[in-house]
Amino acid sequence: MAERPVAIVTGASRGIGRAIALELASLGYDLVVNRVQDSLPKTKTEAEELGAQCEFAQGDVSKAEDRRRLVETTKSKFGRCDMLVNNAGVSVAKRVDMLETTEESFDRVIGINLKGPYFLTQQVANWMIEQKKEHPERAFRIVNIGSISAYTSSPARGEYCVSKAGVTMMTKLYADRLAEYNIGVFEISPGIIETDMTSAVKGKYDKLIAEGLTPIRRWGRPEDVAKAVGAIAEGRLDFSTGQVINVDGGFHLRRL
Repeated sequence: MAERPVAIVTGASRGIGRAIALELASLGYDLVVNRVQDSLPKTKTEAEELGAQCEFAQGDVSKAEDRRRLVETTKSKFGRCDMLVNNAGVSVAKRVDMLETTEESFDRVIGINLKGPYFLTQQVANWMIEQKKEHPERAFRIVNIGSISAYTSSPARGEYCVSKAGVTMMTKLYADRLAEYNIGVFEISPGIIETDMTSAVKGKYDKLIAEGLTPIRRWGRPEDVAKAVGAIAEGRLDFSTGQVINVDGGFHLRRL
C-alpha cells in the first residue's frame, strides 16, 4: 500500500494532461498516467524527477477492457486511488457542418469524451467507496475536464459540443451520488488553451483574442488548468462539490 496519495490522470502525454500530472507530482502525489499510444514521452520521466512514482498504463478510455486494465494497474502498483482526473479527450477529426456529420465521427467523439469517463468514474468511484470505509480519514476527489464548448455553439464540431455538455451533467450526477461518501466531484472548464488540439486554429483565435473575445487577452496555458486541479487536490474546494471552475480568461462572462 502506497503511503503517498495516488492519482490517475488520463490522456497525460501532452498539453493539459501532462501539465496536470506534473502539478500533482509537485504536490506529493504518485501517479498512474494513461494515453492511447503504447509509450509516454517525457511525462513519466518528468514526474519522477519531481519525486513521484509514475506508472504508465496504455489504453483507450472508450474501451471497457482498457478502462479495467487502468484500474487494475493502479490497484496492483499502489493499492489505492485518491484522485481521478478524466482528461483524455479528442476533437473532431475534421470540422464538418453538423448537417453532414457522420455517425462514425459522433460515436468516436462521444465514446472517448463522455462514455469513457462516465464508466471509468463508475469503476473508480466504487473503489473509492470501498477505500473510504477502510480509511475514513482519507480524502477522495474526481475531476472532469470539460470545455466552454459545453455551452458555446460550434456547428462545425457539434459532436464535440454535445460530448462536453454531457460531461457537465455527468459531473453533477456523480457529485450528487457520491456526496454521502464525502467524495468530491468537480469540473474544470477550460477556454481557449494553447495545445496541439488548438494549433490548427491558432491564427483565427490570435485575432479573436486580440479583439477582446476574452477579457484577459491571452491564450490560456495548460498550466492554468493544472493549477485549478492542484487547488482541488490540496483540498481547498472540498465543500464545493459539483462546482464548475472556469479557466477561460473570463470568456464565460456575458458582456455588453
